[in-house]
Amino acid sequence: MINLVFLIALVVVALSVGATQIDGLLSALLHPNAHTSATEILWQIRIPRIVTALIVGAALGVAGALAQGATNNPLAEPAILGTSAGAALAVVIGVLANVIVIGSIGAMLVAAVGALLATLLTLRFATLDRNVSPLNLVIIGLSLSATISAIVGLLTTAISRSDARSISFWSFGSLALTNSNDLLPLLGFTLVGIVIAHWIAPNLDLLSLGDTTARHLGIDPRKVRRVALIALAILIGAAVSTVGTISFLGLAAPHIARLISGPKHRPLILQSALLGATILLIADTLARTIAAPNELNVGLFTALIGAPILALLVRSRQSSWGQS
Repeated sequence: MINLVFLIALVVVALSVGATQIDGLLSALLHPNAHTSATEILWQIRIPRIVTALIVGAALGVAGALAQGATNNPLAEPAILGTSAGAALAVVIGVLANVIVIGSIGAMLVAAVGALLATLLTLRFATLDRNVSPLNLVIIGLSLSATISAIVGLLTTAISRSDARSISFWSFGSLALTNSNDLLPLLGFTLVGIVIAHWIAPNLDLLSLGDTTARHLGIDPRKVRRVALIALAILIGAAVSTVGTISFLGLAAPHIARLISGPKHRPLILQSALLGATILLIADTLARTIAAPNELNVGLFTALIGAPILALLVRSRQSSWGQS
């Protein structure tokens, strides 16, 4: 409850600050159809961006919880598994082929497929004797992510199209290109992913005991993992196709959530969504205001905010990962 109140207060602050000072904020909020500069800035730029930050942050937080739960690895997150890079590559290829545009439903579908394929490829190479090696998972995932990210970088810098700069800016992670047209598809995909995650959560609790124990308790670890990875791909596909790749948030939010709500996956997923939304909203507000009118990379701030909080919480309290 305290977290929710804090998030609402952050939304109010985010609405109030920006490169342009808004006079009569309350009036602009209550009269969205008024043709004033304050209303246009608020309803066409700030509100869509804030809502995007909340949805994407929630998606990344839940995606991180799914990645860790599905692989039973505390270091797993979408950026490490290659999920985010796979989604980004699929979107760039689709945009260059003129079959999708960034933030569209088509881009989210293409990104989800790319995310799923990259994740499955990482797991395939990390599997030894039908068991996923934690060390191999991290090494192979980072290697695959680096390779795919390099390909994305080459594609976005080598092209000479008029929208090349926008694609390059998006690929580094930015909420500057979002608009109100992106919100409904983004919300729809994110809700589907979170609902699947919530549904599969009790089985993830059993999966955390190990594949052998999970089989003895009557669940198929491969099926549970498959469903979790589909939900992960949907969430990352929606997030990456809209705002690009934002690293670290998917790692930090679930760990902080574990220290707050414990290892059970249903409360963990909800807490991860709330914390992910909070961290990304703070990061984006800082990114667009500290050096205004210039904008900084939001990924820098997700790391600056999430890393110290995670380190302090883990140091002050024993991580609950082992208890799960």
